[in-house]
Amino acid sequence: MLSTIKKFIKLQNIMKEQLKFKVAAVQYEPSQFNKKLNIDSLLNLSEQAAKEGTKLIVTPEMGTTGYCWMDRKEVEPYVEAIPGHTTDKFLEITKKYNCYIVVGMPEIDKETNLYYNSAVLIGPSGIVGKHRKSHSYIAEPKWSAPGQEHVVFETEIGKIGILICMDIHFIETARLIALQEADIIVHISNWLGERTPGSYWISRAFENSCYLIEGNRWGLERTVQFSGGSCVINPDGSIASVIDKGDGIAYADIDLNWPRERKVLDENVFNDRRPEMYMNLPTDPYLWNPLEFFGLYGLNPLPKGKKSKISITQMTTTNKIKDNLTKMLQYLSLAKEAKSEMVVFPELCLTGHLNENSTPLKKESSEISILADYANLNDIYIYFGFAEEQDGQFFNSTALLGPEGLLGIYKKIHLNKEDKKWASEGNEWKFFDTKIGRIGLLIGYDAIFPESARCLGLQGCDIILCASAQKGIFTHRHKGSKIRQNYPIPMGADPNHWNHFRMRGGENNVYFLYSNIFDKKNNFLGKSGIFGPDPFKFPREESLIHSNEDITHLVIDTSNLDTNYPTNVVRDKFMMSMRQPHHYLPLIKHHQKK
Repeated sequence: MLSTIKKFIKLQNIMKEQLKFKVAAVQYEPSQFNKKLNIDSLLNLSEQAAKEGTKLIVTPEMGTTGYCWMDRKEVEPYVEAIPGHTTDKFLEITKKYNCYIVVGMPEIDKETNLYYNSAVLIGPSGIVGKHRKSHSYIAEPKWSAPGQEHVVFETEIGKIGILICMDIHFIETARLIALQEADIIVHISNWLGERTPGSYWISRAFENSCYLIEGNRWGLERTVQFSGGSCVINPDGSIASVIDKGDGIAYADIDLNWPRERKVLDENVFNDRRPEMYMNLPTDPYLWNPLEFFGLYGLNPLPKGKKSKISITQMTTTNKIKDNLTKMLQYLSLAKEAKSEMVVFPELCLTGHLNENSTPLKKESSEISILADYANLNDIYIYFGFAEEQDGQFFNSTALLGPEGLLGIYKKIHLNKEDKKWASEGNEWKFFDTKIGRIGLLIGYDAIFPESARCLGLQGCDIILCASAQKGIFTHRHKGSKIRQNYPIPMGADPNHWNHFRMRGGENNVYFLYSNIFDKKNNFLGKSGIFGPDPFKFPREESLIHSNEDITHLVIDTSNLDTNYPTNVVRDKFMMSMRQPHHYLPLIKHHQKK
């Protein structure tokens, strides 16, 4: 019996070891119009990585040819079918070293004569599959057609999904891969316009609990400066390995047991999804002029909007409601002095974030009435969290108060482990039209789910308020890049290079106000901020809180010029209009909770 147990343990250890292996991100500067040189160079780099025992090697987007093509005629001599001469060359390496290689190349479909920006996954037994870029950047429509699917490939080294460059700007693409239980997102790119590793890369790994292997190019081509930063990103968003400038290889050892836990910040996010709440994800309202669309039939026209100063707080609460209310009123007084028109407070800040909510409040409570009177008398909007009792049920709720009174109560839709001990789920997204703009509401854990802010963005929200009590690390720094960027793109060290909740603003073209609890003893680390709506704008339009407890302000603009068409990024929402909703149906499929 003992020998049988030992054999079983030994077999388990062997199986576990097979989930651990080395991966590599290849960085390369291709020479346009010199396909042979590019292929030979990539073959050399790939073989170099393979000799190190690497099982998965990722090369850059369009690495075989260069990227900046003017039209179909110019790229025509360089397109190639898959399989073809180029893939055969890389197949020789995968067979010889028993590894997998991802190659980026312009592809021709022989049946249609269409061209695609493609990535092919080649393994020891041949071509495993390919991905055709589905969400085009500005350059691709000059010569290529968009791809039509997002699939995950099952291999001996795990489940692998592929995205190409602009694909990853959209929350839906990586989520489609993650819902197919991908272990690894391979992202090949010709990334530009920012210091790398890019925040989008990091957030897609983090929110989907996947490894992300980034093969990016560097160098200058037709006046375009590419950013390098090829890397391997862990499922928690930390950088396992990175190469900044120059041709080279970033290696890392990975363990597939990590992504298979399927956790983000120690929460089972894929079991906590609410697909029934995401039914507008496959819609495409920004195909149309939003100023007309949202006012169709005379209902729900977007408010006029304006320039406004707004504020967020970061604070520690106690179990004493009176003390919490006193502190909130102190911050409101500071906001009034700064001539702010809106203040956002953290999740459960009124009733306390650690009291397990033995003292919930009803919306008619005297404490909420005091805040409502303040909002009315001082012409200010107040958003805050509290434990709510309604009809014998308890909810993790927020209230939005304004000069008009109580605009509404939002009940948290995504409940984390702590919430589930006492609270019931909410079942309605809430957004309100105000003189500041259209405002959507979220609470803490909601914002971990990329679907949440997207659902509100698709309703035309200019601003999303997030009252949070989120534990854990969702930010990290950058030591600086040696790749020269034109002003004002930053190159130097940055202690706030990545903040996951910054992405919620840019990817949805909204102002995202994130107010978090600070309580270091209990792993609430703050990192609150007001984040702007344009992901490509530098210097960033934002204001961060750096101390433990504080208030910060930012002037925002939700107004539109006197025209029938949008002139403001929060109204135009260019990131919304570039979505490909026909891909997104799997995001709303119901699942069996485990």
